[in-house]
Amino acid sequence: MKVIAIDGPAGSGKSTVARGLADRLGLEYLDTGAMYRAVTFAALRRGLDPADAGPTAELARTVTLSVDSDGVRVDGVDATIEIRGPEVTRAVSIVAANAEVRKEMVRRQREWATERNGGVLEGRDIGTVVFPDALLKVYLTARPEVRAERRAAEVSQLDYETVAADLARRDALDEGRTASPLAQADDAIQLDTSDMTIDQIIDELAGMVGDRG
Repeated sequence: MKVIAIDGPAGSGKSTVARGLADRLGLEYLDTGAMYRAVTFAALRRGLDPADAGPTAELARTVTLSVDSDGVRVDGVDATIEIRGPEVTRAVSIVAANAEVRKEMVRRQREWATERNGGVLEGRDIGTVVFPDALLKVYLTARPEVRAERRAAEVSQLDYETVAADLARRDALDEGRTASPLAQADDAIQLDTSDMTIDQIIDELAGMVGDRG
């Protein structure tokens, strides 16, 4: 099974790079962060408090999720745009810190890759928890101001200062949580994407995959 694990903080370029690399290699792509956002969206839509661990975990086990190239569907509802909105963005780190939610999402992620005999998966714990034996593990990073600029361009309703503050808050939550914190795997290759084009990054990673068979 050919699994490529791409981890890193928000704004590091994970999604764009992972999607492009999957296309280059002829593999399918999974945005695992969208799965946590989808659970968060489902909780908010049902009037649950995302910080209420038990009901949120039960929801994660029962909700129907579809995350693919056509977008994100939650219990049959198209949530592709909504999961990127400010309400979900503010709450997703709380949901992602829920150990039982993570356990269920990891199960689904492994099942997804097994069904496809591999793929390019991006998130925050792919190389450390989900697939520690991945063919290639990459940890993308970028300077804080670059990450904030990228994310601000994606979220048009928020200004740079708000986005920068939110990224700092999310970094602290992601790195400090007990369940599968954001961390670079010991054998992952770190790549600073601050001054690289998407094509340069994909070229470099595709070469690494080729060297490993």
